[in-house]
Amino acid sequence: MMGDGMRARNRRQWLRDCSLLAGTLAAALGSLPAHAAPKAPAKAEAEGKAGDGGGERGQRTLLVVGDSLSAEYGIARGSGWVALLKQRLSQQKLSWRVVNASVSGDTTAGGRSRLPALLQQHRPALLIIELGGNDALRGLPLASTEDNLQAMVQAAQAAGARVLLVGMQVPPNYGRRYSEDFEQLFVRVAKTSKVTLVPMLLAGIADAPDPVALFQPDRIHPKAEAHPRMLDNVWPALQPLLR
Repeated sequence: MMGDGMRARNRRQWLRDCSLLAGTLAAALGSLPAHAAPKAPAKAEAEGKAGDGGGERGQRTLLVVGDSLSAEYGIARGSGWVALLKQRLSQQKLSWRVVNASVSGDTTAGGRSRLPALLQQHRPALLIIELGGNDALRGLPLASTEDNLQAMVQAAQAAGARVLLVGMQVPPNYGRRYSEDFEQLFVRVAKTSKVTLVPMLLAGIADAPDPVALFQPDRIHPKAEAHPRMLDNVWPALQPLLR
């Protein structure tokens, strides 16, 4: 069994590998205005069967609003953790319709701007928020990221949805203080809003014995074989909310 020290070293190695490309990503993203977000698809993808506003009779809707980590970037369609979640819910005969409204490259500002329409369209009973990584890669102010996440949680709660917040860590090239503060902002949002937090979506992947083997060549996006572990990281926090 891998010790805590080895996990920490592997995670630091992955973070260093990420930082090799983070500057390039930040430069590319930095060409957009700070408030800009990728264009959302005309209609969010329903991983389950149903039309807008609800699924089969008796089904509740689980809405996922995330970025490329949830949008199956660079992997085969149907192999991402959100698609695997839909399969697990079906296998366990849990009556949930999963709508994946994730957009590669999205920021918390983009998610915040898209959320009201998504809440109105799908009327979810449960919202999973997986955003913030692109904010960090662009070096956006942490206060803005925290405010956007807080606003998303409050909007969902006002619409009657429970919320699961998914946390993330970032490469250290912006400085140790920024990286640590970024990690902690998720904790604060969860505590202030009294919502459940998944501390690290990539736990067991970024700190695996050979983390590079689990990532695509960009060293940022996990390969398909890492997505079952991503679901396993989310599942313990999500399961109680499905009742």
